[in-house]
Amino acid sequence: MIHNSGILPVFIQHIFNFLNYTSMYPEQLVAPMRQDLTVAGFRELRTADEVKQVLEETTGTTLVVVNSVCGCAAGAARPGIKMALQNSDAHPDRLVTVFAGVDKEAVQTARDYMLPYPPSSPSIALFKDGELVHFIERHHIEGRNAQMIASHLIEVFDEYCDEED
Repeated sequence: MIHNSGILPVFIQHIFNFLNYTSMYPEQLVAPMRQDLTVAGFRELRTADEVKQVLEETTGTTLVVVNSVCGCAAGAARPGIKMALQNSDAHPDRLVTVFAGVDKEAVQTARDYMLPYPPSSPSIALFKDGELVHFIERHHIEGRNAQMIASHLIEVFDEYCDEED
């Protein structure tokens, strides 16, 4: 058995760096999931500064999607969001997304704006004039289909967003 007091701390530091500074998922895996929203008009926010710039906008509405690799994001959240945008007369002024487990600083900053709600991914937040006015947590997405998510979002858009001309 080798006892070297220097090896264990170095190993622990490498694990700490891995957990805090690398993505949980390879980019090849998340790229199609990112594109699922960007092709629908969403802007990706990959840094804390990008999130702050968008969420400190104090006029109009901003829809923020915390994207995820999970099945409920793929089966209900993303399809439901796209369906709502296609079938609603009212739309948010800005569509943005952050990716949980990938863009850690951007996600954490977005979640700071979503307080008092706990971290949740996927999740959907609507801001109006700089204030959080509606939040859909993961447990409101799980077990629901895309049509249910879309119907819910259409009601939210009708209440808080201006209609398209």
